[in-house]
Amino acid sequence: MDRTGHHLPASHLLLALAIVAVWGTNFVVIRLALDELPPLLFATLRFTFAFLPAAFFIRRPAVRWRSLAAYGVLIGFGQFGMLYIAMRGHISPGLASLVVQSQVFFTIGLAMLVNRERMRAYQGLALLIATSGIALIILHGDASATPLGLLLTLIASLSWGCGNHIAKASGTSDMLGFVVWASLFSIPPLFAASLVMEGWPAMTQAVAHAGSGAWAAVLWQSVGNTLFGYAAWGWLLSRHPAASISPTALLVPIFGMGTSALVLGEALPGWKIGAAALVIGGLAINMLWPMLLRRKAAP
Repeated sequence: MDRTGHHLPASHLLLALAIVAVWGTNFVVIRLALDELPPLLFATLRFTFAFLPAAFFIRRPAVRWRSLAAYGVLIGFGQFGMLYIAMRGHISPGLASLVVQSQVFFTIGLAMLVNRERMRAYQGLALLIATSGIALIILHGDASATPLGLLLTLIASLSWGCGNHIAKASGTSDMLGFVVWASLFSIPPLFAASLVMEGWPAMTQAVAHAGSGAWAAVLWQSVGNTLFGYAAWGWLLSRHPAASISPTALLVPIFGMGTSALVLGEALPGWKIGAAALVIGGLAINMLWPMLLRRKAAP
């Protein structure tokens, strides 16, 4: 099998596209499930089924428990807890799939702050372009992206970026095992927050009356996004250089916005398309520029 990255078999490319399609369409699945499940309860169920029964079959990676705990709280409560609250009437699925990608720049900022890494010129340009896209969304704020929705989604992005830093610092290469076992620590804060903010009666009523669509959405989150997504992504990265696989992740917000327009009828006016072009353009520069430099420097 070719490990140089110059040739990616069609079947592997299709698998990468299937993964990003799952991750992108997930935002519409979230929005539909929130009609039946309170957001924090929904997040609790997502991570419960991400942990069980997978923990019986997937070995805990050789990392510190505190790394798993920190990642679990950041990703469970910080990222998805805030994102689910935001998506219950405060930001559209399409824009949520776009804005949450700003985690890339939060990750870079944390690396600069903690590891004293220097921002390179192309990263600064990428950040400026992507930030212009977020600013465009703020300027055209309407029911599809309220100030609260944007704030909560940006908090979710920051939490995701912090989680990325924790995962990298742990030194693990087994992200599937890391995510599954970290889910154990996502459950208690989400359950406690749901109990306080949504109330036991609402929680029990939602579980009792949730239809098959809501439960399918929970499984889509836990099995599709977590188990399939991370397992298949890790499998691809073990067989090809990241430069061959990672660029497909740029399609996540495209799948997100496209699916929301097709399924939910989310409007795509010119300003929203322009914001998407700026954010995705910034992400593309950040991801592809160093690859181009390495290819140019190669003999």
